[in-house]
Amino acid sequence: MRIMIANDDPLYVEGLKNLLQEDFDIVSTVSTGPEAIEEACRAKPDVILMDINMPGLDGIAATREILSRQPDIKILMLTGFGEADTLYRAVRAGAVGYLLKDLADTEII
Repeated sequence: MRIMIANDDPLYVEGLKNLLQEDFDIVSTVSTGPEAIEEACRAKPDVILMDINMPGLDGIAATREILSRQPDIKILMLTGFGEADTLYRAVRAGAVGYLLKDLADTEII
């Protein structure tokens, strides 16, 4: 499975890469919403782990734009909070689910 990580926290990105790279192909990482849109078109990942709060364009808007261009990509939102309204907006934008950033390693995999 080809995974792209979109998150503006370099330490969190590095941790995710280290956790996932043994079992999955990490095709790229980006740190802004506009980069996520551009890189999704270029790398064509199967799954994107998308942070909700990113500079330039938030993850919800980036999700909407990516899926309008490539509807087969599955996007999971990464969030440090469980606000129902924000997560509802993410699902309405096309996200297939979400992961809380404080999950244990085994729960993320």
